[in-house]
Amino acid sequence: MLRSSSSKVQASHGRETRERSMASRQLLLAAVALGALASCRGQTSRESPVFGIRNMYDQPRYDVQEESAFFSDHRTMRPLVEGVVASHQDVDPQIAHGRLDDESGYVLEIPKAVIDRHQGGLPAMVERGKDRYGIYCTPCHDGTGTGEGLVKRRAVASGAAAFVPPTFHQDRIRHMPDGQLFATITNGKSNMPPYAMQMNVDDRWSVVAYVRALQMVEPKLANQAPLAPTAVPGGTSAPAPGGTAPAQDTNAPPAATPSGADGGGTTQAAPAEAGATSAPAPADSADQEKNP
Repeated sequence: MLRSSSSKVQASHGRETRERSMASRQLLLAAVALGALASCRGQTSRESPVFGIRNMYDQPRYDVQEESAFFSDHRTMRPLVEGVVASHQDVDPQIAHGRLDDESGYVLEIPKAVIDRHQGGLPAMVERGKDRYGIYCTPCHDGTGTGEGLVKRRAVASGAAAFVPPTFHQDRIRHMPDGQLFATITNGKSNMPPYAMQMNVDDRWSVVAYVRALQMVEPKLANQAPLAPTAVPGGTSAPAPGGTAPAQDTNAPPAATPSGADGGGTTQAAPAEAGATSAPAPADSADQEKNP
């Protein structure tokens, strides 16, 4: 009897303990849920945020350009150690800067080491340059290198002729050393920004190769007169830099197109083939009715 009564008391005590433990857990879960709901109310507070672990929040570091009490010159931004180079940096000045070893001038041609680094040789390099040229150069220099890109057209139409880029088919750029063209892409010139951050060394040399390919494909564009500026919607036409385009009679039939590449061609003339003879261009139907 005594053992039976003791067992009953222990069982009853165990049930009460389990019930109290379950109730405690339920209260804890309810408190956590209530706290989570309270934190999602979206209300602002002027109190400092609470961080459970502040290891990455509080760091013994300096901000950019902050004064330092550790170094004698009090500069946080430390200069590079003399002679140090980045792991990806070309140390050859002919490749990295397009300059000769003695800094007396620019390299005349694309360094052979750069061509050899392209799988496929020069054709693959030109193809890569075409891709980079289409992204970074076409907006100003257009797809053929004549300088008639959309940026130029809008600049001229708005009267900002100072932003007009040159054509790659002029003798000055045709006879420019490849290294100088590479340096221009790297450092920029006049209104052209530098592209050293956008393109790596090999890609800049690839653009040089593609520009040379454009000059070979369109050799007669070098002697062609500059095209008249093209107005854009909302803008007004403006003459091209270097002169004023002469007025033309809209009722007069078009003049004959010269066949020589002597620089005297009109702005509408297409490059003539070698040995071709000139012939008057046919007038349109409206002009024929006015001038029988």
